[in-house]
Amino acid sequence: MNPFKMRPERTGDLFVDWEKFWVKPYNKNEVNPYTRTRIILMNGTEFENVWFSHQFSRSVGDDELRRKLAYIRKSEQQQQKILTHLKPADESALEHTIGYEQLAVDLTAHLAKRVNDKNIKSALDFALLEDFDHLYRYADYLDFTTGEHAEKLVGGYTEITPGRPTISHHRHPYDSIRYPMTDKCPATMDVLAANVITAAEQQTMNYYMNTAALWPDEMGRRLYQEIGMVEEQHVTQYGSLLKPCMSRLENLLVHQYVECWLYWSCYETETDTRIRGIWQFMFEQELKHLHIALELLRQYEKKDWQEVIPDAEFPAPLVLESNIEYVRCVLGSTVNDTACRERYVDVRTNAPETFIRYQRLVNDPVRNVMSHTFIEDYIRKNGEDYRFEVAPNPVPELRDRTKDNICVGRQPLCRNRY
Repeated sequence: MNPFKMRPERTGDLFVDWEKFWVKPYNKNEVNPYTRTRIILMNGTEFENVWFSHQFSRSVGDDELRRKLAYIRKSEQQQQKILTHLKPADESALEHTIGYEQLAVDLTAHLAKRVNDKNIKSALDFALLEDFDHLYRYADYLDFTTGEHAEKLVGGYTEITPGRPTISHHRHPYDSIRYPMTDKCPATMDVLAANVITAAEQQTMNYYMNTAALWPDEMGRRLYQEIGMVEEQHVTQYGSLLKPCMSRLENLLVHQYVECWLYWSCYETETDTRIRGIWQFMFEQELKHLHIALELLRQYEKKDWQEVIPDAEFPAPLVLESNIEYVRCVLGSTVNDTACRERYVDVRTNAPETFIRYQRLVNDPVRNVMSHTFIEDYIRKNGEDYRFEVAPNPVPELRDRTKDNICVGRQPLCRNRY
């Protein structure tokens, strides 16, 4: 399917009345975990498009162009509000957080298995282990504060066990920049993957930033604050992968193409009939947005879609599904990696000085690192941490359930200071 060769529906407007805004939320006790994660993914995708459109509009002085951007943006905002309303009021922010991290794990793993660019794959595999550990930390916090087990929320599709410990994630910002895509015509799947994961991680960063400020207890506020800072690193990393030489109008076209592919993927893989109808509606809306963006590109830059996305046939749909074995393989082989400028190195033998200095600056004393101290509190209360595993953790140092490991991924600091 090539969306540029499809004719969008000409009848009707992009906008709907208030009644159509009030979609029925899903039932949190019955929803498929991947229906929840698809909704989170598309909410973040819509936010990225709105944010990009605002920045674009503020950088140009042509009011006719700005009106067209405002027209698309209003429709994108409408879509985002509909998606937000699908979350039920009785699903707590922490339960929803489990959905965010399950999405991060299984989306990242899926994209890593499909990309062609080794630089993009390395970035995905690297951050995968950090989001995987965040899922474990939030799952323990959920049980610690409510007694609810996150394995039910993830449906048993995603393991809950330590990854690269969160205390090891904190790095100097200079080490969050990656090589961008430089090929004149990068593979379509690579373009899709870089844009999708940037938007998804940006949504997570924003959600944690807002949740931290509203959280009722200090432990939760500090946990969201700390992990939110890691998500900032992920957004910086993934955003730096994007092709830097594209014009604003070319980027607008890519943003709309990405949305078309994602909504089509959601429609193709959704198991809930009612939600599937929403995905179809959203795809039809995005097809209109895409063709407006194409008209603007032709009008202002005299370019056609082939000059931006030469191979516009949709790749196979994005599938959110269990990736347990893939995650275990990456965890077992790269848990001790950290970033050193655009590269990844084993911290046991080649720890960057920037990493060492930054770790000492933010993590000393260790008792102030909430991702670690609340796990220790949990263990003191319950005797061992909470996990959902299909087999022992693939990293031997992370198998002890009676002590939170703070050395994996930062061994030189443990030898020298702690």
